[in-house]
Amino acid sequence: MPAPTMKAMLLRAAHLPLQAAVLPLPSPGPREALIRVRACGVCRTDLHVADGELSQPKLPLVPGHEIVGTVEALGSGVTGLAIGQRVGVPWLGATCGRCGYCTGGRENLCSDAKFTGYTLDGGYAEYAIAGAHFCLPLPDAFDDAHAAPLLCAGLIGHRALGMAGDAKRLGIYGFGAAAHIVAQVAKWEGRQVFAFTKPGDVEGQQFARSLGAAWAGGSDEMPPEELDAALLFAPVGALVPAALRATARGGSVVCAGIHMSEIPAFPYSILWGERVLRSVANLTREDGLRFLELAPKVPVKTEVTTYSLEEANRALDDLREGRVKGAAVLIP
Repeated sequence: MPAPTMKAMLLRAAHLPLQAAVLPLPSPGPREALIRVRACGVCRTDLHVADGELSQPKLPLVPGHEIVGTVEALGSGVTGLAIGQRVGVPWLGATCGRCGYCTGGRENLCSDAKFTGYTLDGGYAEYAIAGAHFCLPLPDAFDDAHAAPLLCAGLIGHRALGMAGDAKRLGIYGFGAAAHIVAQVAKWEGRQVFAFTKPGDVEGQQFARSLGAAWAGGSDEMPPEELDAALLFAPVGALVPAALRATARGGSVVCAGIHMSEIPAFPYSILWGERVLRSVANLTREDGLRFLELAPKVPVKTEVTTYSLEEANRALDDLREGRVKGAAVLIP
């Protein structure tokens, strides 16, 4: 009897298109689960990996870290999961569990962390292996495709929003998958949202307004009011000084992406006044549990464009060229 197999899309080297492949069906090891993939979001981080901007992936690699699926099999030592349970698998896939970061509630900073769709095979496939500890229960309010963007765009966006503190006037630079979720949460929390898109992106600005943005304009514009905080989702270093200039004294500029082009030199005067410039790194399991409990209460409504697994390259191209409104999702 032939060994079971699965379809997958493989990255063999940076700058090359993904290749369709048939791979052996993996088996879960200790404290792991085999997940049948029902949907997998296409994240900008996947682009950074495919384009060589995140330069240390395992190769060949199955990308994808916004996985929605059902538990098909469990390895030894797994508790808290059941066969048939629907779960989400995020970017953070494993940590050491022993270092000061892990034991201090900051497992997102673990030096020995492993990442889904980067150093671990991900969800551009019919099945995926995931660490049981990082399989997150999903709310029933979201179907598979609409739940997928919550697993990174939502989680990282919400962590970034938390770093804005109690900011009432919130700027969001780069109105893609994460921004369209964060804007809804921010408005629900009573904040004013000021959306910044690529200059001339009228459709993107209309999309932001439809989600409750008080103002939307190009990233080359100043908002009508000073911002209390700004979140940067676009991986463009030149937006850092732009956001600092738009932010009031005592405010924060939060860089929420995992990769950013070089930040140009800027005058100290736009940082002075106790402005804060900081980054967001990964997420914790607790981040995931909190946000997935919150999302149905808002309720968050994700805008998705679906693609078949074999259309993964087209989805990446559409994301790269700014043709995706909201989030792209693969359906194996």
